[in-house]
Amino acid sequence: MNTPNKLTIFRIILVPIMVIFSLINIPVDVFGVPLTFIIMDIIFIIASITDKLDGYLARKNNEITNFGKFLDPIADKILVVSAMLILVGENRLPAWIPIIIITREFAVSGYRLIAVEQNGKVIAASVWGKLKTVTQMIAIILSFVDINGFGAIFTKQLDMIPFALNLVTTILMIICTVATIFSGYEYLKGGKDLFKDAKKK
Repeated sequence: MNTPNKLTIFRIILVPIMVIFSLINIPVDVFGVPLTFIIMDIIFIIASITDKLDGYLARKNNEITNFGKFLDPIADKILVVSAMLILVGENRLPAWIPIIIITREFAVSGYRLIAVEQNGKVIAASVWGKLKTVTQMIAIILSFVDINGFGAIFTKQLDMIPFALNLVTTILMIICTVATIFSGYEYLKGGKDLFKDAKKK
């Protein structure tokens, strides 16, 4: 097994470790942030770095494999969805955000499978998809250390630093959700064309 695939598997292994820490209450705070959340955030950051690193190494060393193509996107989805569900369980994120993201991922995965099966066509990520990925990762990282939760700027009186952190986190999460919807729409448009092509054949 090559290094990129090992990194992908390592990323998947980090997910249950992150989940286990979400069940542990460590009675220690760092600048008001529970140590448990800081540890989970570090785990998420390390996992996110491996996501970029395995792709870079696979392309650089020409080690792209079918196993990696299959497992890498699954590992990404498991990581993001798990982190978001933890945040929902801790009342730091409303459930409708991960619901939108999960729905989009199912739809996109389905269209990609159809595209590859019918004509070997690989659907490239759009600008919206890339924006979604970047803002999603940053928003999740900030959400772990933002003790006030999504949208607290609209419901609480916050000091300057907590206000700024919550403002940035909330805006990034909204951008991420909007980009998720639009990138999903781009795939739906591509899917319609794909079905038309299949009908003609």
